[in-house]
Amino acid sequence: MFQGETAITIDDKGRLAIPTSYREIVARECGNRLVVTYNPFEAGCLYLYPLPVWEKVRDQVNALPRTRKNSRLLQLKLVGAAAFAEPDGSGRISLPASQRSAVGIEKKAVLLGMGDKFELWSEQAHHEQIRQTLGDADLGDDLQDLVL
Repeated sequence: MFQGETAITIDDKGRLAIPTSYREIVARECGNRLVVTYNPFEAGCLYLYPLPVWEKVRDQVNALPRTRKNSRLLQLKLVGAAAFAEPDGSGRISLPASQRSAVGIEKKAVLLGMGDKFELWSEQAHHEQIRQTLGDADLGDDLQDLVL
């Protein structure tokens, strides 16, 4: 559903404008309702889920045993921090200040369409990720047969 990389500017009120190429899809596929939460795997990044996708993720994460530390941490970062975001008339959504601060998103960010969700990266963290390369030792058996 979502793909591509877009440089984003966060305004003084902590809002980002959803790129016009995604606005119709966001309206149609998720009733203009997104959920913003932490990326539990990478520093410097937030996830933006369409509401229907989020509900499935939330239910799976909440079903994990709370007796395990990793499960509790995942629940904290994904479910505990989740905030609803609805685009205003200009296609802007507000990002919680606590989340922006925690991942280092200030004025400049990068929005990536990742299929079923968006990833919103701080500009610096995104540049660090892009500069990383994969070598043969990084590719497991499941990736060896990919034709890229």
